[in-house]
Amino acid sequence: MTDEERKFERRTFLAGAAGAGGVALAGAALPGTAHAHGNGESIALVAPVTPADPQYPDLVMGLNNRWTATPDSVYVVDSPHQVAPIVRRAVRRGTKLTVRGGGHGFEDFVYNSEVETIIDMTNMNRIYYDTRMKAVAVEAGAILLDVYEKLYQTWGVTLPGGVCYSVGMGGHVAGGGWGWLVRRNGLIVDHLYAVEVVTVNAAGRVNTIIATRDRRDPHRDLWWAHTGGGGGNFGVVTRYFFRSPGAHGRSPAQLLPKPPSKVLSSFALWSWSTMTEADYIRLLQNYASWHVANISPDSPTREVTSLIQSFHRSNGEIHMYAFVDSAVPNAQQMLDSYLAHLQNGVTPAVFAAQSTMPWLQFCKLTGTTNTLNNDPTLRGEYKSAFMKDTFTTAQAAAIYRAMTRSDINNPNLNIVISPYGGRTAAVPNAATAIPHREAAYKLLWQAQWANPADDAANIAWARETYRDTFADTGGVPVPNDQTDGCYVNYPDADLSDPAWNGSAFAWHDLYYKENYRRLQAVKKAYDPRNFFNHRQSVELPS
Repeated sequence: MTDEERKFERRTFLAGAAGAGGVALAGAALPGTAHAHGNGESIALVAPVTPADPQYPDLVMGLNNRWTATPDSVYVVDSPHQVAPIVRRAVRRGTKLTVRGGGHGFEDFVYNSEVETIIDMTNMNRIYYDTRMKAVAVEAGAILLDVYEKLYQTWGVTLPGGVCYSVGMGGHVAGGGWGWLVRRNGLIVDHLYAVEVVTVNAAGRVNTIIATRDRRDPHRDLWWAHTGGGGGNFGVVTRYFFRSPGAHGRSPAQLLPKPPSKVLSSFALWSWSTMTEADYIRLLQNYASWHVANISPDSPTREVTSLIQSFHRSNGEIHMYAFVDSAVPNAQQMLDSYLAHLQNGVTPAVFAAQSTMPWLQFCKLTGTTNTLNNDPTLRGEYKSAFMKDTFTTAQAAAIYRAMTRSDINNPNLNIVISPYGGRTAAVPNAATAIPHREAAYKLLWQAQWANPADDAANIAWARETYRDTFADTGGVPVPNDQTDGCYVNYPDADLSDPAWNGSAFAWHDLYYKENYRRLQAVKKAYDPRNFFNHRQSVELPS
């Protein structure tokens, strides 16, 4: 783009922002938030980054290096006010627009060959208390570690969000938001009071809407859609507002959950050199049976959280993490009881250790030291499953075969078995868009590698072992009495492919189950032109 073209771009951008299709705020107005532009109000413009700029290569790919894009423009915004004019420009020109939050997207929904404009949220990351909303405002580009530090260091509270420190709030919240405190405090969306979204109506008018969970809010369905309906479906999220249901007061210290002050944590490591198939199957079934038996939202054991990361045999190790709030009654006894159940009938771990550490230190340790989840040079293939009941012997044996296949030698291959239930189970399936409230635990397949030449082998491993595990239900974890579908924040394009999904359940039924029809109605109401779309975006009703 020449200097003259840049000047023209900025002039036309400003003219469009000041036109009749300005931003209309619905719901509560916020201090400093623009109303309809066109009444003399100025807008902070963002100059686009183009292929001619040196920073461009770093702005056209996410954490998963399999996916890149070649957009004409990347807008790195630092204020919610800057988003609507960019959307309006894309609508006017008919260009394909996507949004980057933290960049942890597993599929090509943000970065693909069709994208012409990207809004990059990474600099739009303020976290503050909003007095008029009586809620904590978090801009969509904030990453999880920033949120945890700000909330805890300032007010002694937290949100039950994800583990990886650099995940962006924009997509994380929209997809439901699972994390370490899931059993203790539920999902992050269980504490979402409102969402600010830039939408496009049937006439192409761009509106900024604040939708709340208040029963009388005419935009309540738009709030609901962002409690697990996935990113890139209804508009561009610019801000989230958090206040726990039933919380009252004028300080964030009264409005959000308080995390443990200190956690009693345990780590164990098993070596593949001593792990038999019977041991492995027993370990997986022990983990599952404990979580099924302790799914109750009111059980004291909801304070216990544990995760198993089983690496491929070529790595040599299987890891287990567990922790409990050290201040709760019988904390040590609950943790010891869980560990005894987990290890019952299994070859003893080759290494085990316990320690007590402050909450924020635990978040930083587990969020920043996992190289695989934070390495920006890796490529990846991912799959997920929600589980209601214990692994069948056939499923556990299939996972064992996956972890011991000799036709591949990648120490990064792993399956994560993570906790669910507890306070998550206290919320009805239809109360939020994420419907997997009866699940006791969930699974994540992770194939990660660096060399593009290894794509075929690693993708095949993930696909084949996933299909093998759920062979009895068409190769995917269908909603039934034992499995419960897939996690939209671990998106998997193969769910749309009959070659890999041989079940009677479409991809959207695996992600959303019975909630999909309502999501379609929200789509029709707020994105009737289907302006916001990707390979697995919510479809307009036929």
